[in-house]
Amino acid sequence: MLVIPPSFKILHDLDQESLAVRIERCGRLCYKSEDKITEDSAPPFIRRILKHGHNSVAEMAILTLKVSPGGEADVTKLCGALPKYLHIDRVEKELLISGSVRAFRELYQAHPNLKIVKGITRYLHTRHPLFFEDIVPEKGIVRQGGIVVEKIPLEDVEQLPAYLLAKHRFVAVTFTVNRAVTHEMVRHRPCGFLQESQRYCRYSENKFGSQLTFIKPLFYKEDSEEYGLWEEAMVESERIYLKLLETSTPQAARTVLPNSCKTELIVYANLLQWVHMFKLRTSKGADPSMREVMIPLLAEFKKLFPAVLSHIFAEE
Repeated sequence: MLVIPPSFKILHDLDQESLAVRIERCGRLCYKSEDKITEDSAPPFIRRILKHGHNSVAEMAILTLKVSPGGEADVTKLCGALPKYLHIDRVEKELLISGSVRAFRELYQAHPNLKIVKGITRYLHTRHPLFFEDIVPEKGIVRQGGIVVEKIPLEDVEQLPAYLLAKHRFVAVTFTVNRAVTHEMVRHRPCGFLQESQRYCRYSENKFGSQLTFIKPLFYKEDSEEYGLWEEAMVESERIYLKLLETSTPQAARTVLPNSCKTELIVYANLLQWVHMFKLRTSKGADPSMREVMIPLLAEFKKLFPAVLSHIFAEE
């Protein structure tokens, strides 16, 4: 077996990648199939996951749009549609809308006849056809008079005032932690999540080294009796798991695996939601294993986005 410390990584590099590359790279974490990424592997991967309804993967790419509605009726109808997973702000006469590929797809699927929704989808289908080719009519969507849509680049989003930046700037972080920590993280429902799947990953295969990886527990010193008992339990669970894989599927064998198993989890959320998570998960009453990664992550966020976080966590 292998024992490693917990860690995190802010996915700065993905901010500079295309939406398709971002979705594939994040999506393949679930199956630990990153080795299958090539220059042209993203489109078939994305078509496949959308066909099978794995919509959470489509949450890993965010677009920010500036929309000039045709009139107040368009704004009223859009707000009346109660669009899910979209962040909408009125900036003078225009709308600032941020959402994932999934959010914009589902907006059109739920309200295909609203003029403003058709205008937004027509723009996105023209610019990013891969994500809409399966739901937009073959002849496309007729131009909607009066609706003007423009994509806002990330560098412009980062120049927004703090109250807008907090809602429209999304950040992805990969955590390498134990499963007890991820059980708590995924309770933050407004976030997007993708997690390494014990159901599909067969840890007896060569790419995993035919061994299990566990996260070092912070509760016990390595030379203590308690650590020795923990290590003994991990060795035994690994032995039984690998034995079960000789006759069972990974989803059956995983039932013997403990919370200490290493897993990777991508958390994708706007700064407003990250602030909420930091308040909850860095407090003195939080799980010590959670604080172990969230306190240093908060320090990094404060450096990156001082306008949003520094005054909130000034005492930290």
